[in-house]
Amino acid sequence: MDISQYFEPINTEFFFFHQFEAAKRYGNFIQRYDEQGVFPDLSLAKLAILGVGEERNAVNNAGCGNGMDSIRNYFYTLFAGNYKVELVDLGNIRIGHDTNDTYYALTTVTSYLLDNNIVPIIIGGSQDLTFANYQAYENLGQIINIVSVDNQFDLGENENDLNAKSFLSKIILHQPNYLFNYTNLGYQTYFVNPSAVKLMKNLFFDTYRLGNVRAKMEEVEPLVRNADMISIDISAIRQSDAPGNANATPNGFYGEELCQITRYAGLSEKLSSIGFYEYNPELDKNGQTAHLIAQMIWYFIDGFYSRMNDFPVNKNSKDYKKFMVKLSDREDELVFFKSKKSDRWWMEVDCSATIKAKYERHYLVPCSQSDYEYALEDDIPDRWWQAYQKLM
Repeated sequence: MDISQYFEPINTEFFFFHQFEAAKRYGNFIQRYDEQGVFPDLSLAKLAILGVGEERNAVNNAGCGNGMDSIRNYFYTLFAGNYKVELVDLGNIRIGHDTNDTYYALTTVTSYLLDNNIVPIIIGGSQDLTFANYQAYENLGQIINIVSVDNQFDLGENENDLNAKSFLSKIILHQPNYLFNYTNLGYQTYFVNPSAVKLMKNLFFDTYRLGNVRAKMEEVEPLVRNADMISIDISAIRQSDAPGNANATPNGFYGEELCQITRYAGLSEKLSSIGFYEYNPELDKNGQTAHLIAQMIWYFIDGFYSRMNDFPVNKNSKDYKKFMVKLSDREDELVFFKSKKSDRWWMEVDCSATIKAKYERHYLVPCSQSDYEYALEDDIPDRWWQAYQKLM
């Protein structure tokens, strides 16, 4: 399949990296679809940047479809880490006659990349593009977990609408449905209808308020490690750190906290796509937001090349420590695994062999040592209980 037909080249003539001679800067060595007109060779690629300037379904953020090259400009000046980088930049997806055409192009391209074990790094555009990214997994028949870094849930008020503030409803209601779990990181209560919080609980989805996340950033790692795809709304970052968004507000994550989250994402062997949305260059100050997103992408790539491949596929391997915890009100013990390579934890959720076959990627739930310690206090960890109810 030739996916080059969906792309148009980028113009790097005025990019900053041309001012430097250091060959280790990304702009000096990565294959890219630029003014030279040569589409990158995907045969050796493991990561692929693609821009999507679709903004027709943005909400109060006109201009967010013009920021892809601003982000690239800063990213190309960054030095790569001490590893062989198998990264290509495919250019920008051609905008369709209507938004459905653009969604189709993004879904098709992402499906192809995923099927060839290439991780797409999507630079939007408005966040409704998350729906098109999700549909790529449907094309592959893969049941997935989504993590959204956002200050609200994007459920919308009309189930027939699809825009940057309602795409989650479309994902939940879409049939056939391939969503196993949805996790929101960083919602701010005053932006969220209490009925929406109740709905998330009834669906056994995971939602975490901004203050709770920031108080225990280390607990974000298992949540991100459980994701197949991540969608990041730049408005989740406080306005002082990321002014390039019309919906930015005084409160939110600090820039370095988002960099920490994206590195967690890169470290996860399960995660296979990530998207950065809603950056508006017309509102940015001295390229501050574009530079921050570029660093977030850098941290994701750095995490990717630090992966340890320690998911406990063979649970009897000597690479893991196995812990059995007996609870007073349960016949079966809770089973935990700890990787000797990384000290990361998983817990096994009891279910039938049939369920295990269907949800083989989901009954081993990433967790932390605090979940194990909680079980030692004769209580079932919330993470275990949430997964159990979905599996049953």
